[in-house]
Amino acid sequence: MAFDLQKLSLITQQGAGLGNHWRYESSADAIAAINTAAYMNDASDRLTVGDVITVFDSAGAVADLLVASNSGGVVDLTDGVVITATDSD
Repeated sequence: MAFDLQKLSLITQQGAGLGNHWRYESSADAIAAINTAAYMNDASDRLTVGDVITVFDSAGAVADLLVASNSGGVVDLTDGVVITATDSD
């Protein structure tokens, strides 16, 4: 599917060079599609290297992805770290 810029929201703005924290929710795409290079190109004017994006995907998975590069309007994200919740008691 396609990136939806309206579903990307800034959670915390840290300032220049410190990395911002974003939230992105997709009802159509899995994390494996979202972390593909060029998926978030429409946000290239907002995202900077080192920003963290907490992603909620179409299957209900949650992951923190980092902006690895943003050059010439092409945004590349890391594979991310999947966040799991376990209640073993």
